[in-house]
Amino acid sequence: MSTFMEEYKRKLITPEQAAKLVKSGDYINYAEFTSFPAEFDKALGKRAGEENLVNVAIDAAGSVRFPEVVKNDPEMKTFTYYSAHYSAIDRMLGDQNRISYYITQYHDLQKIRGEAVQPWTKKNLSCVLTAPMDKHGNFNFGITTSDTYAQLKNSDLVIVEVNEKIPYVMGGYMESINIKDVDYIIESNESVFLMPDSTKISPASQKIAENIMPMIEDRAVLQLGIGGVPNAIGAMIADSDLKDLGIQTEMFCDAMTAMYEAGKITNKYKRRDVGRSIFTFCFGNKKTHEFLHKNPQVAGYNCDYTNNPKNIAIEDKVVSINNIIEVDLFSQVNSESDGIRHISGTGGSLDYHIGAWESNGGKGIFAFESTYTDKEGKVHSRVRPTLSPGSIVTCPRTLVHYLATEHGIVNIKGRTIWGRAEAVISIAHPDFRDELIKEAQAMKIWSPTNKIAY
Repeated sequence: MSTFMEEYKRKLITPEQAAKLVKSGDYINYAEFTSFPAEFDKALGKRAGEENLVNVAIDAAGSVRFPEVVKNDPEMKTFTYYSAHYSAIDRMLGDQNRISYYITQYHDLQKIRGEAVQPWTKKNLSCVLTAPMDKHGNFNFGITTSDTYAQLKNSDLVIVEVNEKIPYVMGGYMESINIKDVDYIIESNESVFLMPDSTKISPASQKIAENIMPMIEDRAVLQLGIGGVPNAIGAMIADSDLKDLGIQTEMFCDAMTAMYEAGKITNKYKRRDVGRSIFTFCFGNKKTHEFLHKNPQVAGYNCDYTNNPKNIAIEDKVVSINNIIEVDLFSQVNSESDGIRHISGTGGSLDYHIGAWESNGGKGIFAFESTYTDKEGKVHSRVRPTLSPGSIVTCPRTLVHYLATEHGIVNIKGRTIWGRAEAVISIAHPDFRDELIKEAQAMKIWSPTNKIAY
């Protein structure tokens, strides 16, 4: 340890010194989500407007802090900013045309960013947030394993920003980097992003969860997204008779902590990582962070391991539950945009939907509230004749398995166009069904006899 500490001290620099290493034309990696390097960003942001610093690109994802490199550079004379998945902060920047979306499926990030398959993804410098160095000289990536290691490997210069508030998450692989592979170290005491504690679940989310629950069997392997439906499902599972459930997920959420506490998660019957839940990042509250810290029941893996559909399909009875924005009568699913306005990203939604279908006994479920209310108080249907103009097709109709709303759950796989239209309309809000039927008839995707067998 003394040798590692000596090396640590030699490589320790200030955030300002680290920021000075950035040159014009550099491509910088900020990593993703909670790995956002706050002190480095603040120091680099102060260099905005320098005459000898131009055309610096920043690659991030799901910004949990407002980036100083953007805040201090309103005309983007020095920095350009990119995100592989939009957060609320990124959406706001998108509305101002100050950010661009980095298009990818989540599991592809490992290959695209980390293996230099595309030469324009190689980074000149990476700075990522880590847990403190352990006695073996390792810096653990904590709750954001993702493609972090791959990006560092594909960078000319590696800087870690150490923060004691980061949970130390046991790993499968690519969950840490050794000091011998680190060029510089900076230290941070910034607060780490925590999901707000919330037990409030809307009646619609509660009903959707009730519709999904019968689809989950003993020994099922779960992937849950974020929001009210996963929280409701977690609470229901905790109070259910289900047993020996497993977890293979991209995001570890608070609902999973609740299921662990209720003794529902054992991972005993998984084909890989027996006895352990695997994930690649976490958005959780303080309780979940404490649960993950040095807990051998969980393991952080890179995003290709957790999200590659081939790996997901290895497990039996995978149940994947993800939210969507809208679906049309052809069963095309949009999970990432409101028309041309970018909202989130493809993320792992498609990865897990495909993997769950390929799993023996698996189920891919897109869950959503059937309506939403706009700023003027008008109610709109999320089931539409066709997707809103400019909307992105996240999941093509050929791949959609189950759709669930508060009004029911339907299996779309293998249905005809007529059958799809009828099935989708059956889970729309009743107030919109007659109009949707008229639209389907006009589009000639409604059976003349209204007797659909398939």
